[in-house]
Amino acid sequence: MRKVASIFFLSLFLTLNVCAVDNAAIESRQLIKSSCSWNGQELPAYPEGEPQITILRIKIPAGAKLPMHKHPAINAGILIKANLTVITESGKVLELKAGDPIIEVVETWHYGQNKDDGPAEIIVFYAGAKKEPITIIKE
Repeated sequence: MRKVASIFFLSLFLTLNVCAVDNAAIESRQLIKSSCSWNGQELPAYPEGEPQITILRIKIPAGAKLPMHKHPAINAGILIKANLTVITESGKVLELKAGDPIIEVVETWHYGQNKDDGPAEIIVFYAGAKKEPITIIKE
């Protein structure tokens, strides 16, 4: 019994010390916070229905231009590699570099273009509703 108690207290001591070290290393930095998209447009209300979060990691090849599209759902992301240019149908332009966050336009036609020599990568979080599209391509 004494051996079990010793092992328990040793485990507890080690766990508390590991947690203390890990907690000391925790950092939190706000990248972006807004009720507007990057073009200054107010974000709409969240959609009715059963909520669904979608997270995509999108790779855009060097020199690629995405088709004109829009998002009915609020979405935000962070460019993790290369540079990316976002252009709305009305001609507003946003230049992103690796590490930049973006609150994307909603219900606004736009496209992205990778003008770099290497692939661009962006992680995007969509706050939509089940059975609703997150992207609509303009025909």
